[in-house]
Amino acid sequence: MAYWSKFTYEKNTYIIDLDTISAFSSELDNKRITFWLPNSSQPIILNPQGNQEAYKQVLDYLKKTVDRNSKGSWIKINYDRKEFAIDLSRISSFTCEQNGRLISFFLPDSATNIILMREGNSDDYQKIQQYIKNTTGQSLP
Repeated sequence: MAYWSKFTYEKNTYIIDLDTISAFSSELDNKRITFWLPNSSQPIILNPQGNQEAYKQVLDYLKKTVDRNSKGSWIKINYDRKEFAIDLSRISSFTCEQNGRLISFFLPDSATNIILMREGNSDDYQKIQQYIKNTTGQSLP
């Protein structure tokens, strides 16, 4: 089911199906939400001062979809002083060091590489490990 949003950003008008977005980054301190357009690495960066209506639309979408985890594959992790909401079903590969200390994956439609340490991000590391096991039947060291 599509969740269409229309807004103006940097002098262009966008109509975007937010259900096609695979990851959102939130910076709670400065109230900024970033997401990347599908099939592109172009980021859209929204804040309430610059585009209040679009910011509210995306925030409402996140509360409706991600916070309720309606698809079962959305997770929230804290990484690099940001909170990421990621649809893991859209991640096509995961990498793990042979000693099992690090798991990494790239966000779709972005060049952002998420690297989680077993010791430093233990809760998020375990979420990813559990998702991989439940989805693929495989495990990483």
